Amino acid sequence: MSLTNKTFASYYKNIVGVFKTANTGITSSPQGLRDGAGNKSCIALSDDVLYIQPQNDNTLETLRVVNQSGSAVLKVDTTNSKVLAGASQVAVNTQYAYFGVSSLTGLSAVAGTHYLIPFGNTWATTAAIAFGTGTNPSTSYDVSANNNGDDLTVCLWYVPDNITIDQVYLLAGGNAASGDTINIHLLSFDFDAGAGAGKGDLSNGIVVAGGADIASLGYENVIYQSTAPSSADVDAGKVIVATFESNGTNSDYACQIVTKYHIR
Repeated sequence: MSLTNKTFASYYKNIVGVFKTANTGITSSPQGLRDGAGNKSCIALSDDVLYIQPQNDNTLETLRVVNQSGSAVLKVDTTNSKVLAGASQVAVNTQYAYFGVSSLTGLSAVAGTHYLIPFGNTWATTAAIAFGTGTNPSTSYDVSANNNGDDLTVCLWYVPDNITIDQVYLLAGGNAASGDTINIHLLSFDFDAGAGAGKGDLSNGIVVAGGADIASLGYENVIYQSTAPSSADVDAGKVIVATFESNGTNSDYACQIVTKYHIR
């Protein structure tokens, strides 16, 4: 807009300035920017600080930086407390966690039973821990009743910070020609932390993600499945476990479960 031949009364509302009663301009303390009608903006300035705060509503793009062609490079999402970056616009603190087990451990001991999968993609040869026979795995586990703290330890993902699970990915394959119908679950638990007797029990389990049943063809293929979380937020101090179930014993299975997440 050109101000040529414009009266002040016709454009003063479009003027943006530092909101201060004193005529001191920008100082060391952030001062909000307002238009000439007194409407607040989301921006405050000092001589060293740029401050952005929504005045009315959080949005998916409170701050947006684009490249010359207009594609987003950086976005600050104040609705979900996320910062997104890059051409793919993923959360800047995205990370990945891995569960994994080899078919050599015999991961199909009893049909219809959920079994814990070791954490960290270690392919551990730990004894398989049965974790329920219902539609979903068990929602609690008593370590002292089973005397298997060593086997349980390698299956636990301890969460030090609040996180949000974004997606869960499965790779699985059998070691025999005939397969079974399989499924996986990711669950979070309250963790009885400490060093005393009976510590390490799991309680108040919640299904974070549950994959749909997959009909396996045995060793003729590697199964891939992507599953969105049903309960994405997991708070600090909890533990996460992964389970595997097959409806038969035609094959033993190797599997990897890749969990994409970001810190909240």
